[in-house]
Amino acid sequence: MKTQHSHPIGIDDVIDAQTALAGVVTRTPLLESAGANARLGGRLLIKAENMQRTGAFKIRGAYNCIRQLTTEQKASGVITYSSGNHAQGVALAAQLLGTNALIVMPDDVPQAKMDATRALGASIVTFARDDVSSDDEVERLRAETGRTVVPPSADPRVLAGAGTVATELVEQAAALGAQPDAVLIPCGGGGLTASTAIVMRALLPQTQVYAVEPELFDDTKRSLAAGKRVGNPKGRRTICDAIMTPIPNSLTFPINRDLLAGGLVASDADVRAAMRFAFEHFCIVVEPGAAVGIAAVLNGQIDIKGRVIATVVTGGNIDTVRYCTLINQNLAGQTP
Repeated sequence: MKTQHSHPIGIDDVIDAQTALAGVVTRTPLLESAGANARLGGRLLIKAENMQRTGAFKIRGAYNCIRQLTTEQKASGVITYSSGNHAQGVALAAQLLGTNALIVMPDDVPQAKMDATRALGASIVTFARDDVSSDDEVERLRAETGRTVVPPSADPRVLAGAGTVATELVEQAAALGAQPDAVLIPCGGGGLTASTAIVMRALLPQTQVYAVEPELFDDTKRSLAAGKRVGNPKGRRTICDAIMTPIPNSLTFPINRDLLAGGLVASDADVRAAMRFAFEHFCIVVEPGAAVGIAAVLNGQIDIKGRVIATVVTGGNIDTVRYCTLINQNLAGQTP
């Protein structure tokens, strides 16, 4: 097993990012519900990054990366791939730091996320996710424009910024008199998962960290089992559009392979139930991809009885009509 020193970031990088992000990002609350705990038989702690600026945790990594660019790089602008939340984080960070952003997006991304990204001053280029590689499209446009790439997760500066979610979670859990037995992270590219694992190994080494994915996009879980990166078949879909990634990336997977306790999955029906649970017990709106950690608790993928389980609700960017449709769809034969 690799040591922490072999990883691209350490806890000091995350602490540096936390200092830099003070006053820029929101210190989102760690929520707990007596009613939810009574139903579950354990303590469920929810780090509510749906309350973050732009409605998701992604501003943390985007800002931490862009703030470290040179004056020349900022003058040329930045480029990234995103299905929505990272796009808005990069767009806002670029605006705050005096540069501009070009976003490469799959053409099936919900219109609300495209509109929100454009509203923050970014330009968008779309592509068909089953026909074109997002990496290839970004590289083509980077070569044409001279922009600097700000990846969703495959950059140490982005990872360090994302890790500030976990340092806050540790501090806030301690204030509640709680030490998590496990932390469940919604996993797409694996950046928040990897940075959380690094933080927990440094600060709470007994706390296990799990990646949680949609059952049809469980590339990280299968890659952990195989010991190497394994991709998802093309053509699949899930309501969890924010974490529909094709394969774990080469920067984050080695970290996750070294430090994670495992991978968990949730079906679309599980996710709808989790979104409803979050609304009923915590009064929060959670987008589908952000609800998989809650779903893994509710579907029994991890045992919460007598334990403290924390999860990060990574975002809340979903339009009203789609949200209402999803949470009101019949679950296990029940009427809405």
